[in-house]
Amino acid sequence: MGEGHIAYVKQIRSEDVPGLFPQAPEIAPGLKLFALHAADGTPIMLTDSREAAIANAWSNELETVSVH
Repeated sequence: MGEGHIAYVKQIRSEDVPGLFPQAPEIAPGLKLFALHAADGTPIMLTDSREAAIANAWSNELETVSVH
């Protein structure tokens, strides 16, 4: 549902980055980050602010939805 058009932002810890973004450089532990995910759960991008993740979704014509 919504593949290609819907995305969601999820707060993650820097310790979770290697599992979601294996190509990312090593990040210090204990940081609060935000990941933009496609509707199917595929990670799209990583940032340090929710606003930046939403802006990236908007610039890629993706509608962000809330997940709980």
